[in-house]
Amino acid sequence: SLQISSTVPAKNASIFQAKRASFKRQPSRLNPTAVNASINTAATSTRTLKLTTSSSNEVTRLHLSNLEKILQKQQPLTQPSQLDLQQPVHKKGSTENKGMVLEGLKRFWPEMKAAEEMSPRHLNRLQRLLSISSAEYSPRNNLGSRWREYHGCKDWAGLLDPLDENLRREVVRYGEFVQAAYHSFHSNPAMSADEAPQPRYVALSDRSYKVTKSLYATSSVGLPKWVDDVAPDLGWMTQRSSWIGYVAVCDDRREIQRMGRRDIVIALRGTATCLEWAENFRAQLADMPHDKQSKVESGFLSLYNTRGAQVPSLSESVLEEVRRLMELYKGETLSITVTGHSLGAALSLLVADDISTCAPSVPPVAVFSFGGPRVGNRGFANRVKANNVKVLRIVNNQDLITRVPGNFIGEDVANENIKKMLNVINNEESEWAYSHVGTELRVDTKMSPYLKPNADVACCHDLEAYLHLVDGFMASDCPFRANAKRSLVKLLNDQRSNVKKLYTSKANALTGLNLEREGLFPSSSCLPSPS
Repeated sequence: SLQISSTVPAKNASIFQAKRASFKRQPSRLNPTAVNASINTAATSTRTLKLTTSSSNEVTRLHLSNLEKILQKQQPLTQPSQLDLQQPVHKKGSTENKGMVLEGLKRFWPEMKAAEEMSPRHLNRLQRLLSISSAEYSPRNNLGSRWREYHGCKDWAGLLDPLDENLRREVVRYGEFVQAAYHSFHSNPAMSADEAPQPRYVALSDRSYKVTKSLYATSSVGLPKWVDDVAPDLGWMTQRSSWIGYVAVCDDRREIQRMGRRDIVIALRGTATCLEWAENFRAQLADMPHDKQSKVESGFLSLYNTRGAQVPSLSESVLEEVRRLMELYKGETLSITVTGHSLGAALSLLVADDISTCAPSVPPVAVFSFGGPRVGNRGFANRVKANNVKVLRIVNNQDLITRVPGNFIGEDVANENIKKMLNVINNEESEWAYSHVGTELRVDTKMSPYLKPNADVACCHDLEAYLHLVDGFMASDCPFRANAKRSLVKLLNDQRSNVKKLYTSKANALTGLNLEREGLFPSSSCLPSPS
């Protein structure tokens, strides 16, 4: 006993003494007196073990409580200049040890509601979400043989409500391609009308893709000359042709293996210039080429087909590049994904419809659109479906842009009699008979614990707000995802007036920045996009 006890730490001696009772020689069960003695001995040992274990658990809980306070303790900054939004550098193994400790704590902590998990009391979590460099993503699982299902071959049946975790990650990933288009455009929005544009750099968050082609959209309408006299400083806001997006292709073998195919992405930004806004308001339906049954908004069709002075039309550019990539990677498993926001979402449908018939054998074509308006009539919707183009529309319940052009009512009406009457109107040759295309994933601003329930129109249409809502969406009847990992930095910077003051005050305290006066990202010298 002395030899064994000498190797056991003093703090664990009581536990060991309770457990070593099982090492004693047990009497024979064939002897009746021995059985009775054994029962009495076992009862005494059980009581002793329970008391010892109970005492040990109390001590353990006390140690864990102290450990939790240590992990959550914030280190004050001595000088404002010492502020660093980068995550602290941990020594090797510290991250793993901390993860093991937290896993142990979970066994003792009761489960908490999602709203409490996202509350400002959990300062460590909020600080991590406010760190620019700590962008965490939902797991990128191997899609393998299911990639066609996530690409929409079954119209995403069974994946939307509740939202499949792999599909959530794919939706957010494609949304970030559109964000890259916005950032690239605003880094240099001006474009010469006398010289051909130079190749443009696009900073992609997904480095497994490389940009192969820049895309431009040109308006068929122009502003009166007196506008330059009245407002000469508008500059690029009045230019007819503008950079609107790009074509990129996955060029990383490991990512190709994970996705199960080589993916070609076409990303398109939303409205930015005055003439693009002017085209948005040209809401009359126009006939599609070679198809009198299909009609689309004349402004969208104009931006898609009009050539510029120094650039080809969006239609010509995208079809030429897709054909080139299909020939370059002939024999490989390919997919084509078109993604866009706002105006870009509308143009994505025209692009995808065109691509689907550009060659005898076209890879699967899918559209992931964010906050997109209606584009055409029911004939156009039927045409897209007949061409086997799969469309997933991500819609915010409070976003008014998704309800125009055309009637504000019609597709969301619950009364069957009114719905039948509207169907009769839509079947007639009306220039306002618009119809949405594809499958819908509906999110809601009110589900976010960070955003105000009465957020303004701009916030409800904002792309970062969309990605924030998708990242936190689990199901239509579930609260915001407690373990959502998307950083809040950009949301706070772009929509701070629509973020609950409870969180902006905590963010100010954690980061040392006054979000009401200064942004977390460098401000651009150009006019910000409507998104």
